[in-house]
Amino acid sequence: MSGTRSPAADVETRASNDDHDALRAWLRLLATTNSIEALVRGRLQSGYATTLARFDYLAQLERDPDGLRMRDLSSRLMVTRGNVTGLTDSLEKEGLVIREADAEDGRGFRVRLTAAGRRAFRAMAVEHERWIVDVFAVLSERELRQLRELLGRVKSHARDLGRNAS
Repeated sequence: MSGTRSPAADVETRASNDDHDALRAWLRLLATTNSIEALVRGRLQSGYATTLARFDYLAQLERDPDGLRMRDLSSRLMVTRGNVTGLTDSLEKEGLVIREADAEDGRGFRVRLTAAGRRAFRAMAVEHERWIVDVFAVLSERELRQLRELLGRVKSHARDLGRNAS
C-alpha cells in the first residue's frame, strides 16, 4: 500500500501481547523517553548548534552559581571525568564557562558559567521548557499530575528494591 506508513520501530515494538503488562509498560515508557529525547536533541542541534550533553552540563552549572568541581560534574552527569574535561575544554574556548583553581582542593578545578554562558543557557532553557510542555500538552492537568504521581511511585519502589538488593 503506497499511501500507508507503518509506525516507526522503537523499543516498544519488542513487546507482544503475551508479555506481562509490566514489561509492556516499561517498554512504552522507554520508547516515550527515547522519542522525547530525540526531539530535544534535534531541536537543540538545529536551533542552537549544540548537543544534549552540553545542555545538561550547562544546566548543572546554572544550578550552582559558585561552580562545581570537575569530579562533581562527572558524577552529576554520570559520565567519565574525561568526558567532562572534553566538554569543559570546548565550552571554555567558546567563552561559556571558566575553569578556576579550587580553593578547597589545590589540585582540582571548579567550573562555573560565564555571563555569556548563563545567557546562552537561559535562552536554551526557555525553549527546552516550551518543547517539553508542548509534548505533554496532549494530557490534561489532571492526567499530567496523575502521570507524575504514578511514575513517582514506580521510581520510589524501584529505588527501594535496589537498596534492598544491596
